[in-house]
Amino acid sequence: MTLENNIKELIIKSLNLEDIKPSDINDEDPLFEDGLGLDSIDALELGMALKKNYDIELSTDKSENSKYFYSVKTIADFIRSSKGE
Repeated sequence: MTLENNIKELIIKSLNLEDIKPSDINDEDPLFEDGLGLDSIDALELGMALKKNYDIELSTDKSENSKYFYSVKTIADFIRSSKGE
């Protein structure tokens, strides 16, 4: 399974999105507002889940984190760069 698919599974599981399947989430679609419709509380929960699962450090700068959390692809790219891949 690809990192992107693992992230989709984590989003669904950590945010209890029962009606959504990984195939429903496009890698490049926005996760917030117009895209998947996540909100700031979802961002916090997702951030904690990503930190726990991938042992990554998130910035205290909100605008920096919003770049990383834009889509599944940007999250995957951030994880890869954090791990030196």
